[in-house]
Amino acid sequence: MNRSSLIRALLAFFVLAASTYVVLTAKPELGLDLRGGTQIVLEAKDAPGVKVTSDITDKVTQVLHRRVDALGVAEPNVTRQGENRIIVELPGVQDPREAAKVVGKTAQLTFHEVLNQVAEKPAKTAKGEIWLPSDMGAGVLQLSQPAMTGELVSGADGMIDPQQPGQGWFVQMKFQGDGGKIWANITGKAACEPVNTPKRQIAIVLDNEVISAPQVDPNGGNQLCNTGIAGGTSTISGTFTEKEAKDLAALIEGGSLPVPVEIIDQRSVGPSLGADAIEASATAAIIGLALTAIFIIFVYRLVGLMAVLGLIGYAGMSYAALTALGATLTLPGLAGFVLAIGMAVDANVLVFERAREDHIGGRTDGLRRSLRSGFQNAFSAIADSNITTLLAAGLLFFLAAGPVRGFGVTLSIGVLASLLSALVVTRVLAEFFVSRKFVLKRPGLSGIAGHGRVRIWLEDKRPALMSHSRRWLLISAVVIAVGVAGVVVRGLNLGIEFTGGRLLEVSTAQRITPDQARAAVGEAGYPTAIVQATDNDNVTVRTGTISDDEAEKVRESIGRIGGSAELVRNESIGPSLGQELRNKGLIALGIALLAQLAYLAARFRWTFGAGAVLALLQNVAVVVGVFAWTGKPIDGIFLAAILTIIGYTVNDSVVVFDRIRETRSSRATDNLGPVIDTAIVNVLPRTINTGISTLFILSALLVLGGDSLGDFSLALLLGILVGTYSSNLTAAPLLLELERRYPAPPPRPKRAQVDRDAAPDRGAVV
Repeated sequence: MNRSSLIRALLAFFVLAASTYVVLTAKPELGLDLRGGTQIVLEAKDAPGVKVTSDITDKVTQVLHRRVDALGVAEPNVTRQGENRIIVELPGVQDPREAAKVVGKTAQLTFHEVLNQVAEKPAKTAKGEIWLPSDMGAGVLQLSQPAMTGELVSGADGMIDPQQPGQGWFVQMKFQGDGGKIWANITGKAACEPVNTPKRQIAIVLDNEVISAPQVDPNGGNQLCNTGIAGGTSTISGTFTEKEAKDLAALIEGGSLPVPVEIIDQRSVGPSLGADAIEASATAAIIGLALTAIFIIFVYRLVGLMAVLGLIGYAGMSYAALTALGATLTLPGLAGFVLAIGMAVDANVLVFERAREDHIGGRTDGLRRSLRSGFQNAFSAIADSNITTLLAAGLLFFLAAGPVRGFGVTLSIGVLASLLSALVVTRVLAEFFVSRKFVLKRPGLSGIAGHGRVRIWLEDKRPALMSHSRRWLLISAVVIAVGVAGVVVRGLNLGIEFTGGRLLEVSTAQRITPDQARAAVGEAGYPTAIVQATDNDNVTVRTGTISDDEAEKVRESIGRIGGSAELVRNESIGPSLGQELRNKGLIALGIALLAQLAYLAARFRWTFGAGAVLALLQNVAVVVGVFAWTGKPIDGIFLAAILTIIGYTVNDSVVVFDRIRETRSSRATDNLGPVIDTAIVNVLPRTINTGISTLFILSALLVLGGDSLGDFSLALLLGILVGTYSSNLTAAPLLLELERRYPAPPPRPKRAQVDRDAAPDRGAVV
């Protein structure tokens, strides 16, 4: 074993050992769409005299963190995103209404002396007057100026005294700074007033709403008059339940927000839906991997088996990297994890096909040297394909938001793991086994000693594809026109991620039809809502922007005709956020196109780039057109699919162009048409074998992945099928036509070569 092989073997062993350790000892962080819960995205707003900065948002985040901690939710997560946004994740919380009441309270927490209580309901409340909640009685409290703000509250807990079980739950407050003195002062004044009168109360106000108005020591007479409740602590008692006491403590402990916040995005997923998504994705991955493994072993025999072992290594490396980096695994992330399997397969297929060519063509001696030559010759195409995919994944991470970012992260990790899998793990295994005497005596077992059936058929037929170049371009033009017509005639069904609104998915005890659900939703007051059935017999309802209480009204209405109704998914996105996501999506697409064009310009002549752009346009037009004609939603997951298709298309075109350039350099005197035909014949087996392997995986996701991943998989399936056609019969014919009209100038000879030719005998001894 030479030095480079030894280094690769040690690297493979180290990576696999480390991955195995991480897989066995750690668990990935699951997103809320997989484990169930509620995610709330808040946006900090400017206040009079206060402009939102990252420092201000950090302070808001700290306050919200205290509020969330006081809710008692297991493993909550509160993080700042960007300059003015905070993401609050509450695992296990399926009803967003209670969470929003606590987390989304925007104004300062203040403590007031009560001046009077008006029983009559006035036509309009004046300054300093606040309506009492219905559970606190009727009328309006007239309040003094704020005596203290929540910043002076250091903590609050809902507690029960085990020594006095009849007392029930109470809230204990702790003050900091001057809070204890101020509290003693205002409670001392209130204690001088008669018991059961309004002035005996202290009003605790949050977001212009009275959350509590306790009397000061109602059973102690005037003992606390002027002295008040000292010591820096105080309790609020009453007929609290455990939940009421803890909720009030959470509101008080949350303190004051330096600026108001607005809920712009809210998503809730039931635990059963998350568990189903994990099970469906895992099943799809297993089935897709199994079918891919059978196919690869059938086509490439021994080296195919080594590739399958490399794929298992890829799965372990991806999982370990995801866990070690602390990345959150989302539902689209699972799709990226499965999709990257196709990238690993593609790298192996590129290597094996080049190894076959070199071995059968007699350019290398022996199976191991042919395999090494295959890795060397395929490296350029492998690098190109992975770079283009990483460009798309990087754009998703930096420009997208929410779960789609998870897809970008997982796809990036998967692409890097697939490179290690193909170029290190598979190579070490394949080189080792093809060097064994058993294989050397039976080279047919290796999988690289003979061409596959596709290649044999193509070489036998030798199709003159480029003799009909204009016919292929006409077909492409028609296909693009049909796709564009779908957008013009039917329009795009933009999801709530791009338009804003509310999406509810409801599971009923008894199966109901969409028409029945539509009638129920109409009776609830939303006749224009879009009601559809899902693959698992649930009902989805899409409306404009409605409140949590209105969403609950829709659920109850459906439940009346379905026996009962469980809200398994609840997403709400504000119109401003929807517009922002839509704009970001368009920017991501535009930057993706420019990035791919820049890459092509650096790698090839402009005529090659024009062919790749037309192929890319055709793929996108077909996929968008199919979704337009069928009315399928255009959402963030679809954006991820389109960006992936862009990367796949350019990747496919680059592989074809790379072979055209290589073939052209060795046959410089031949016409370009036959050169392109030869290149396509050489590349097409790789394209077909990679495409079939990826189709197995995507087909499994399409059938088992549910509505979201089903549409995602459909888009990618269309992209791969059309991409196989366009990279060979759209990009290549356009390249041929452009090269005929704008031929490349002949290369200029180097100056040193000219001098030698002009004076061949210079320096000779006479």
